Amino acid sequence: MKTMIGRVVRRLTPAVALIVVLAGCVSENPGSESTGGPGDGLDGTLTVFAAASLTEAFTTLGEQFEDAHPNVDVVFSFAGSSALAEQIRQGAPADVFASASPHNMEQVVVSGDITGGPVTFARNRLEIAVPTGNPASISGLADFGRPEPRIALCAEQVPCGAAADKAFAAAGVVPQPDTREPDVKAVLTKVTLGEVDAALVYRTDIRAGGEKVTGIEFPESGEAINDYQMAQVAAAPNPAAAAAFVDFTLTPQARSVFATAGFDAP
Repeated sequence: MKTMIGRVVRRLTPAVALIVVLAGCVSENPGSESTGGPGDGLDGTLTVFAAASLTEAFTTLGEQFEDAHPNVDVVFSFAGSSALAEQIRQGAPADVFASASPHNMEQVVVSGDITGGPVTFARNRLEIAVPTGNPASISGLADFGRPEPRIALCAEQVPCGAAADKAFAAAGVVPQPDTREPDVKAVLTKVTLGEVDAALVYRTDIRAGGEKVTGIEFPESGEAINDYQMAQVAAAPNPAAAAAFVDFTLTPQARSVFATAGFDAP
C-alpha cells in the first residue's frame, strides 16, 4: 500500500497529492478497518527455511498466516534439513528454521545462529513407498536387503536417511539402495515416476503422493520417529514476523493442518 500511494502522488498536483498522503496516513492507522489488516504492525517478507517433508503443511500454514497478517509475504525454502542448517550457518538470510530432526537443529544452536531455543511442533514416522499396484511385490523391510528390487533412500546426513538407518538396524537388515537422494521429496519422485520399486519416506509424503504411490507400514518405524523442531534465526531480517510465525505453528489451527497432513502431535 505504501509503495502504491507513493507512485500515485508523483503524478498529482501538490494540493491533490497532500490529500492522498493524508488519506494514506489515515488508512494505515492501526485502528482503521480500511486496510483489512489486524493492526499488529507485522509487515515485510518472512523467509522460512523448512524441511522438504513440510512442503504441503507449511504451504497451507503460510497462506493462513498471510490471511491473518495481510502485510506479510511468506517465502519458503524447502530442502533437506542438513543443507538448510549449513546455509544458515553460512549466513543465508532466513527468519525461521524448521528442521525434521533435533540433530540438524542442534547444529545451528551450537553455532549460535538460533535465538530463544527450538520448540518441537510435530512428529513423523517412516513408511515403505511403492508405485501403485506394487509391481515388485514389496512386503517389508527385508525386501530392501535383496539385490533385485530397485531401492531409493534419503542421504544418510538428512533426517529421513538417518531415520531409515535406525529402522534397518532395528530390523537387522542391510539395505542395498540403488540411489540416495538429497531429500525425501526427491525419493518420493523416484517412486511416483516408477524409477524404483520401493523407498522409505515419511507417512506424510505417502499422503502427498496421492494415487501414484502406496504406503506400507512396518513395525520398526516406531524405532525411528522424528521430532520436528522450529526456531527463530538469530540474525532474522524480520524478527517480529518470525516470532509470530513460530507461535502460530503451536496453535490449534496449525495442529489441525499437521494432523490432516499425517503428522503426529509432539
